[in-house]
Amino acid sequence: MGVGTVTRAVFLDRDGVLNRAVVRDGKPYPPASAASVELVDGAVACMARLKAAGFLLLVVTNQPDVARGTQSAAELNAINDVLRAALPLDAFFICPHDSGDACDCRKPKPGLILQGAAAYGVDLAASFVIGDRWRDMDAARAAGVRGVWIDYGYSERGPSEPPAATVKSLREAVDWIMSQETSR
Repeated sequence: MGVGTVTRAVFLDRDGVLNRAVVRDGKPYPPASAASVELVDGAVACMARLKAAGFLLLVVTNQPDVARGTQSAAELNAINDVLRAALPLDAFFICPHDSGDACDCRKPKPGLILQGAAAYGVDLAASFVIGDRWRDMDAARAAGVRGVWIDYGYSERGPSEPPAATVKSLREAVDWIMSQETSR
């Protein structure tokens, strides 16, 4: 990158943003196995668009099922490998802890975003978070990143404060980000 070039990223939640979440009783859950991973509509084209615009693509994902013992670390990695093979993702930052573990990385804390920013020299003010849960948007705000919320109408509370944008799909989220880039 040249002098004066800003490193920008789109921090992406995994389940519900890149791959379809399994929704039970109005709440989203990760796929049970790599074999059951299904990309959301337009994921390949959306990630290609963001890469072409010069964004790093960093996945920031809570995966508490590892701590809960309902998914192995090996299966978690296999699911991530499916996404790595299908999409031009630069890195994964994963919190395998449960809410009671009091870690710094579990969203809504900004730890995963801050880890990604530090690892890649990302300018947070020039970056975005795309997520489908309140935790993603609260983490974005805490890290000083513009949040784009894909509101699927889950049976849970919304973000603590309004995100920069609320959309209905990954495609709409990327369209909004690209509109911000053209207005710079």
